[in-house]
Amino acid sequence: MGYWREDGNTKGPVISEKQLTKILGYIEDGKKGGARLVTGGNRINKPGFFVEPTLFADCTPDMKIVKEEIFGPVGTILKFKSGEGSVEDALRIANDSVYGLVGGVFTSDRSKANHVVRKLKVGTVGNNTYYGGFYDSPFGGYKESGVGRELAENGLENFLETKTVIVDCSTP
Repeated sequence: MGYWREDGNTKGPVISEKQLTKILGYIEDGKKGGARLVTGGNRINKPGFFVEPTLFADCTPDMKIVKEEIFGPVGTILKFKSGEGSVEDALRIANDSVYGLVGGVFTSDRSKANHVVRKLKVGTVGNNTYYGGFYDSPFGGYKESGVGRELAENGLENFLETKTVIVDCSTP
């Protein structure tokens, strides 16, 4: 973890001290709310606004760390029913959000993966990977995770003004 110019880095600092403080507040809220801290959760003692990648388990859908977009290296794990109906239960939990930016499905069952990809209400879905977006792929979310798309041809639509012209050709 470090700056982009340093070899081997895949995680850099967050954008500002204000955002770092906000992320650390979410982490404290998760601890106090009953989620189990699996790893991370601290500011990294180096120049810049670094926070450890953080993972919580034993989360419930009503927790703030689950319901809100944190925009920091914080992940949450929620349990879903196993057995019959497990995929639908997982989809219910995943889609029970006002947000829908990015999601992921990890399975060796291609049929299940295709079903989940179709049913997830998010703008980008990774299958056996998590967000490996490309500059030529449209990017944007569903619901309250954005309006429109950035990048690729879809991103050009933000710069266009469309006009509809209706002409009555029955009169000379």
